Amino acid sequence: MSLVKTWYTPESAASKFGLTMEQLTAWVEDGLVRAEKEGNKVARVNIDDVRIEVETMVNRT
Repeated sequence: MSLVKTWYTPESAASKFGLTMEQLTAWVEDGLVRAEKEGNKVARVNIDDVRIEVETMVNRT
């Protein structure tokens, strides 16, 4: 059992990594970041997936 918080609200995840909501939403839509939805709205995103995408983005530059 993990003691680390792995699911964040999209707003918190975007703020934590300095992302725009548009970028985070694109990753969710592309299937790169796992998300939990409530209806049609993304309620939570997996922060480990976000971290991997940020690292990939940084390593490309």
